[in-house]
Amino acid sequence: MKDRAASLFPLAMLVLLAALTFWLNRVIQGDSPRGPLRHDPDYWVERFEVRRFDPEGKLQHTLVADKLLHYADDDTTVVTTPHITYHQQPPSEITARMAYVGQDGKEVDLVDDVRVIRHGAAGDSPPTVIETRTLKVFPDDEKGRSSDPVVITRGRSFMKGSGLDIDNRSGITVLRGRVTGTLHRNRTETP
Repeated sequence: MKDRAASLFPLAMLVLLAALTFWLNRVIQGDSPRGPLRHDPDYWVERFEVRRFDPEGKLQHTLVADKLLHYADDDTTVVTTPHITYHQQPPSEITARMAYVGQDGKEVDLVDDVRVIRHGAAGDSPPTVIETRTLKVFPDDEKGRSSDPVVITRGRSFMKGSGLDIDNRSGITVLRGRVTGTLHRNRTETP
């Protein structure tokens, strides 16, 4: 019987050593799950304003929104009710229900009730309003594009297309697909 206990002693020591190794591993690494990270916000901001300046110190654009949520697992940011104002003359404004900002902030996907307003050069000329469901904006380049149906109105004139490319710096908007519309000219009465 003594021989049997002596032969089980090394086995018992191996089991004890394995348990101790397992315990030390749990203490060092913690109880963190090895699966994918949860998609929970790591920080949020409510009712905020962000101003962006060009290299010369001139105000380029302003972002005002109700809420910002940042997710660490994929480094994305969700913004609710964004309102972007470009401060060149004449100014332009972009609004939407939601915005998804990419990892580096170079691309912003505006979603639901996207509206772009280009104010008229003269105070009495009507603004140009662009409405679509989605718009991918490149804020630094002041460009955007959409593959969803678009409606552009200015006063009583309107145009519809199946997508667009927009360049805020040049003021040029290109409608894509089948384009339809009605243009009303401004009449000036002469006596």
